[in-house]
Order: sequence, then C-alpha cells, then structure tokens
Amino acid sequence: MPSVRQIRGRIRSVRNTSRVTRAMQMVAASKMRRAQEAVTASRPYAEKLREVLGGLVAGQSGADPDATHPLLQRRPVSRVLLLEISPDRGLAGGMPGNINRAAGEFIRGQQHPTGVVTVGKKGRDFMARAGADLRASFIDMGDRPSMADTLAATRLVEQAYLSGEADEVYVAYTRYVNTLIQTPTLVRLLPISTEGLEEGPPVDYLYEPNAAVVLGALLPRFLEVQVYQAFLENCASEQSARMVAMRNATEAAEDMIESLTLELNKARQNMITAELLDLVGGAAALEG
Repeated sequence: MPSVRQIRGRIRSVRNTSRVTRAMQMVAASKMRRAQEAVTASRPYAEKLREVLGGLVAGQSGADPDATHPLLQRRPVSRVLLLEISPDRGLAGGMPGNINRAAGEFIRGQQHPTGVVTVGKKGRDFMARAGADLRASFIDMGDRPSMADTLAATRLVEQAYLSGEADEVYVAYTRYVNTLIQTPTLVRLLPISTEGLEEGPPVDYLYEPNAAVVLGALLPRFLEVQVYQAFLENCASEQSARMVAMRNATEAAEDMIESLTLELNKARQNMITAELLDLVGGAAALEG
C-alpha cells in the first residue's frame, strides 16, 4: 500500500492537473460561444446565396447550365482531390480522430487516384503517416478564420479543378450540430451540383447585363462561401469538443482526488493504529 507521503503527492499532482483542465475548459467555452455565433450567423447567408443561384440556374430558359461556366461542367472522373479541414491542436476528444478516419475511409473507397489538401496539423500528420498523396497543407489558421484566410485553400482546389489536375473535388470537415454532437461530413465541392438548387420559390429578378454573366460571377463566390462555411463549422465543432473534453477531464480529476483522499484517510488510520499497537505493546512489556 502506498505511503501517506506518496498519496499526498499524487493528490497534489492531480489537483494541479484539474486546475489546468478547468482553465482550459473556461477558455474553450469562451471561444466556443464566439464560434457558435459565427457559424449560426453565416448559415442564412449561405442559404440565401444558394437560393439566388438556384433562381439563376432555373432561369437559363432551357439552356444547358453545365455549359455556362467551367465550375459546372462534368467530365469523366480519373483524378479526385480531397480538402480535409482538421484542428491544429489536440485535447479535443475524439473529433480529430473521427474526421481523419472519415477522410481515410473516403480515400480507400475511391477507385481513382486521390490527392489530399489538408488544413490543420492533425490532418496533415495523419495523411503523412498514412502515405497519402499530400498536395499541400495549411496550418495555423487560428480560432476565428476570416474569408480572406480561407481564400488560399479555395483558390488552390479551384485551380486544380479548372486545370484538369482533379475531375472532382470534395471537402471533409466536422459539422457543428450542438455542443455535444459534431458530425464528420464529406461534401462534393466541384463540379458544383445543380441538383436541388431549383427547389426554392421562383422569383422574378432582373439581371444586368444578363443572367449568364451574373451566374458566371456568382459561382466562384458560391464556392468561396461553401469552403468558408466548412471552416466555421469545423471551428465551432473543435471548440465545443475541446470544452466537453476538458470538462470531462476536470470531473475525472475531481473523482480521482476523492478516491485518493479516501485512500489517504485509510492509510493514516492504519498508521495511527499501528502506532497505538506499538505503544500498547511497549507498555505491556514494561509492566511485565
């Protein structure tokens, strides 16, 4: 059985750890609120942009929308590109492992050569260890990325598609559902799918100079918004997962302290009992 001194040392160590995890929990909670506000504020804009794009696609008066802009053109698939968005840091529970696992399963399920562009150190390290075809990597994007911060990754995958280096482009990220639920998600970015864009109510817009020109200018913006939304979803998921993980770690440390305190009391009781027995035995020997 450990000595009283050893148990006290363990209690002190666990208590210091719980203070650190509690502080990290509070920091993550503060960042989580800002990230949640950002992702919920951006969703209506993305939905409205999709609605306007749907109106443009539906208003092409019978023309083939796939011939209007290169980002809409479908071609035989021989090469695939995956944009994986992952955290830069750990201590986020199972979130990094879940998105890496989903990206790995996607790559293994492809019948064509698949290149990878990673955002975040966790995804980069995973793909490097797995031996994937890592085309580029972006790290240190920060906890509050702006649209300008995400443009480099967007331009990279867009140019890869337009130049023919990839015939399909997908994005893998963790979608924020609520504080306790974050879902690994895979979405096709390119070619932009026109399916479902015409579901909104028809609106009689007037386009200048014409709908085709507006559609050509709007499609790159739509791609930028999709990638930016994926970044915001991932940031909100990361901070939520980290807050929950640090809260669980703090609670586990407190439970361990209680268990060690009980063990300490038992050890002290045994020590006092042993000392009393020695005193009684010594007194009995002197009387004898």
